[in-house]
Amino acid sequence: MDVAVLAEQWRADLASWAIPQHILDQATEPPWRHPVDLFTVVGDIPDSPSHRIARAALPPDGCVLDVGCGGGRAAFACVPPAIRVTGVDHNAAMLAAFAAAANDRGVAHAEFLGDWLAIADEVPSADVVVCHHLAYNVPDAPALLTSLHSHAQRRVVVELPTTHPMSPLNDLWQAFWGLTRPARPRGQDYAAIARALGFDVHLEVWTDDIWDARVDRTPQQRVRDTRIRLCLAEDREPEVAAALQRLPEAAPRELVTLWWDVV
Repeated sequence: MDVAVLAEQWRADLASWAIPQHILDQATEPPWRHPVDLFTVVGDIPDSPSHRIARAALPPDGCVLDVGCGGGRAAFACVPPAIRVTGVDHNAAMLAAFAAAANDRGVAHAEFLGDWLAIADEVPSADVVVCHHLAYNVPDAPALLTSLHSHAQRRVVVELPTTHPMSPLNDLWQAFWGLTRPARPRGQDYAAIARALGFDVHLEVWTDDIWDARVDRTPQQRVRDTRIRLCLAEDREPEVAAALQRLPEAAPRELVTLWWDVV
């Protein structure tokens, strides 16, 4: 299918996830916030298909560019063989956590603050470019994919959930707001766009059994995080806690890893 058609469908599908204005108006805190402690990298990083695929393309003295790096999990999983890491994020606190983790590991590092598509021309290339869990935040899929490609000397590795990252809250949106959330886009749609751009894309679908255990969150923290996501006031936390208790046990998160080599 034509890349323009696929790209427009991706953009429209993402737009359908916008929170209605009448709900946003009732939020007491920004619902899209990302607490830095959820992304801070401490200790060993559990291995994954995405990490193995990235490491396999790295030379012994390689460099990794992590786009939308957060605390740097995708980059530091490649150390070694990588000896240098570069992080890009629009959140200064995330970059501070990235730098601190690099220092703790004794890894050479550089950080670039800003939205990737706005500052990509300022960022040097690397042997491997990794981009985890950013795709659903960027409506212009071709622009993101081609910019990743242009910065990679050997391989691009993209990881994203098979469904929108807010999908686990669908039942709660229905319960609290009577709001039915969309079913698309999907990770496989993103792979189709990459292939339409001419990249020789490989795809692996896998389940992350430890997704919810990566960071130790107390029940109270989980309730607060969920309440904020749902645009609810603080006095609704007892209701949110009760609703979370009624939800069935969450299945392991299904992820898509897509990658291609730069020839």
